[in-house]
Amino acid sequence: MNKMWMTLCLTGSLLATTSVWAGKDDHVILAEATQKVVTVAEAKKLPDATAVTLTGTLLKHLNQEHYEFNDGTGLILLEIDDDLWKAAGLKAGDKVTAIGEVDTHRYKPTDIEVVKIEKVTE
Repeated sequence: MNKMWMTLCLTGSLLATTSVWAGKDDHVILAEATQKVVTVAEAKKLPDATAVTLTGTLLKHLNQEHYEFNDGTGLILLEIDDDLWKAAGLKAGDKVTAIGEVDTHRYKPTDIEVVKIEKVTE
């Protein structure tokens, strides 16, 4: 009986831990971000995993999935998966709207993990 109880407790705790580490689904981030249109300066002050929408200019591709972004209130790095970048047909200098999550770090600056990005057509 004790072994079965221990197994149930261990399984339950592992499942709870996995759901915490998995983060939010993209559709949840997209829904939340529509309510949180912010500037770079504001985004840098928000807690980790806050869904946001930013509009500004892609300045340059730094490395792999990291791009420098400016909206006039400051600079921040956007982490954009290659499939999103290529699908949107983006290049440095384009004005974009980026939707994603604030990603805070202990030893490096806050960045935004992008789940959707679109070129702004004026």
